[in-house]
Formats: sequence, C-alpha cells, structure tokens
Amino acid sequence: MKRVLIVYDSRTGRTERMAKKIADGVRSLGHEVVFRRVADVRNESELAGFDAYLFGSPTYFRRTTEAVKTFLFLAQKADLRGKVGGAFGSYTHIGSGPRMIYDTMEQVFGMEMADVNPFNLKEQILDSGKGDQPCLDYGKAIGGHL
Repeated sequence: MKRVLIVYDSRTGRTERMAKKIADGVRSLGHEVVFRRVADVRNESELAGFDAYLFGSPTYFRRTTEAVKTFLFLAQKADLRGKVGGAFGSYTHIGSGPRMIYDTMEQVFGMEMADVNPFNLKEQILDSGKGDQPCLDYGKAIGGHL
C-alpha cells in the first residue's frame, strides 16, 4: 500500500468535494490517503513520508488562490523530486489554476507527474453531480501510477 497526500484549498466546497472523490478513486486501488487543507500545512516536514502528492485549488482570476501560491513555496523546500504528482481544481470561466500547479510540480519541484495531466472541472458540472465519476477516474489513474 502506498501513501498519498492530498493538499487543497477550497472556498465554496467544490474543490474539497473533488479532493474527496479523487481520494475515493485512489483508495479503491488499496492506497492510503491523507487530506490537508493548505492553511493547515505549517512546514515542509509535514509533507514527508508520502509516495504521491495531489495539490488542488479553485481558479480565481485565472490563477490559484493566494494560499496555494504560498503553499507551493513551502512545498518547494520539501524536496519532492521524483515523487508522483497530480493537480486538480474547479473553475467558473477559465480554469488555469491546476495547470499552474502541475507545471510547478513538474518543472520546479522535479516531480514525476502522472500522465493524466492537470484535472479541472467546471463548477456547474460539480453542482450537477456529474463530476463525481471523472473525479473517481482521476484518483484511479493517479493510484494506478504508483
């Protein structure tokens, strides 16, 4: 069994909902999942001991939240090079936040990004309930990469 850390920020609960459904997909393959909100991660040592990392943020004004930006600077100190990574988030108009996270994890941190690319769902899809299955599928794809 591998250990997966999901760290996310959520203002409306939609990205948190995504995180929980993604976790269900990862768990369905027998892996352990730990959740943390970005505000609860105080130092880089709290990121140690995991085999894979998924970072999530809603997109506001074409960017991640400020809390996620701050978190990424902290995560850079954790030396995640070579670890499996994935990024996800929700959006209303333009969903570029997860791509920014993904690119940071790959290019700056040197992580081995899962070949499923950043995952992004429009908020209306999440609200309709049609977003649950894609989230589960993303979690299974990440879990299968371990």
